[in-house]
Amino acid sequence: MLGTIYKGARALHKGVIITLLCVGVAEAQQRVVAFGDSLTAGFGLPVEEGFVPQLEAWLQGQGADVIVVNAGVSGDTTSGGLSRVGWVLAEGADLVILELGANDMLRGVPPSVARENLDAILAEITGRGIKVLVAGMLAPPNYGTEYRAEFDAIYPELAEKHGAELYPFFLMGLGQADGLVAFYGLLQSDGMHPNAEGVMMIVEDIGPVVLEALE
Repeated sequence: MLGTIYKGARALHKGVIITLLCVGVAEAQQRVVAFGDSLTAGFGLPVEEGFVPQLEAWLQGQGADVIVVNAGVSGDTTSGGLSRVGWVLAEGADLVILELGANDMLRGVPPSVARENLDAILAEITGRGIKVLVAGMLAPPNYGTEYRAEFDAIYPELAEKHGAELYPFFLMGLGQADGLVAFYGLLQSDGMHPNAEGVMMIVEDIGPVVLEALE
């Protein structure tokens, strides 16, 4: 009888230890939420070739115990992002990569409106004690000097205001292309969204910044 109880107690003790170890492993895994538009969502690409799966694979390849959640919505604006940021963060995060604003620019939304929305989104994220990496956008030359100056200033200024990390331009990795022909070879047929190779170059450039932000 006592022997049976002893064996049962030992089995229970081992079970508790294993459970605690498993919980420890689960808690060690960091959660990154990629919060953005079609560039984040992986528009036009097979799921495994999009930004989120490629970034997750790159981070894990560097030894990071991390999952990256795809909270990208094609066509989303800063207004749309503001309306959904609360439920996107419902399950928590260790880091949010914020990539929004390109569609505001394409639709001619005043930079002041985009700034106000991004300011509110950042306040919501940081108010929950979550770190943020702001992935900025840049307006093209045909938008005019005044619009470009006002739009481009949004990201560095808000990142500084909210104590967030800044990656100046989400598509910066494509700048490694050798010439215009090579550059356009990294884009899909729409000339706007990166193809799988383009995404890989973006990930290789932003990946180290994400890794540093997680430390």
